[in-house]
Amino acid sequence: MPEPLDGFLLAAGLGLRMGPLSCCLPKPAWTLRDRPLLQWGADAMRRAGLTRLGCNAHLHVERLRAVAEGIEVCEEPHLLGSAGGLRHALGRVEAELLTWNADVWAETVPFDRLREAHRSARATLSWLLIPHPGGRWNPVWMDERNRILPKGVVGPQGPFHFTGAAAWSPEALALLPEGPSEVNEVLRPRLAGTPGGHLGVVVDPFAWREVGTPEALIEAAAALAPLQEGRLPGCYVHPGAHPSGRLTACILGPEAAPPPALTDHHALWFEEGGSQVRLGLP
Repeated sequence: MPEPLDGFLLAAGLGLRMGPLSCCLPKPAWTLRDRPLLQWGADAMRRAGLTRLGCNAHLHVERLRAVAEGIEVCEEPHLLGSAGGLRHALGRVEAELLTWNADVWAETVPFDRLREAHRSARATLSWLLIPHPGGRWNPVWMDERNRILPKGVVGPQGPFHFTGAAAWSPEALALLPEGPSEVNEVLRPRLAGTPGGHLGVVVDPFAWREVGTPEALIEAAAALAPLQEGRLPGCYVHPGAHPSGRLTACILGPEAAPPPALTDHHALWFEEGGSQVRLGLP
């Protein structure tokens, strides 16, 4: 029997929003402060006392596995979606499974607060929410009992923003159908009929940043790692890259080494098979 899991990082996907960067690395393998995004999430879980961590992987599985020290990698040849990916944990959860979106950077996540509220309410599924920051994020609304309402329904509490942290009971995992499934389309309607329901746990905003596009990666490097990945102003420089030339709005991936005399902009550079690869960024 596989060992139980108490934490799971959602790390599978096609990386479509990352564009050309997904030809090089999966999103959770890109680094900030010389640490992969996957391990930032894992560290936050470990600080909450979680010891048995897993993640799913679809794109560049071996490259994700290379940065997944201490994390069981569950290969996903066919994408299972935002809900279906948690089928890897079916039958392996004793109390609750805490989850995190692995393309998000956060130094600390209040997993303790989420777990405490989830257990106290005996919820089926709990989401960690913050007050909605504005912008494009889909709002989440709750009723008077802190139960999350169906997507698109406005309630007396809200709007809030889902941070990506959740607590899944074994009963919630049992609701997942075979094959691919999505949280909003498949799971949320099923939660309405459960005794524990879908709980919202609201906390104060904390340092949190989604790193889902090339622009977001450059911005995160400048804000969070100005002496490391952000050391070339306006660009992102992977710890294994060798920057040279005059570059603007470029991303240098593992072992990137542009020619010294080069002037370039809006491009991705990385090493592949002993050759330097350049791909234009949108």
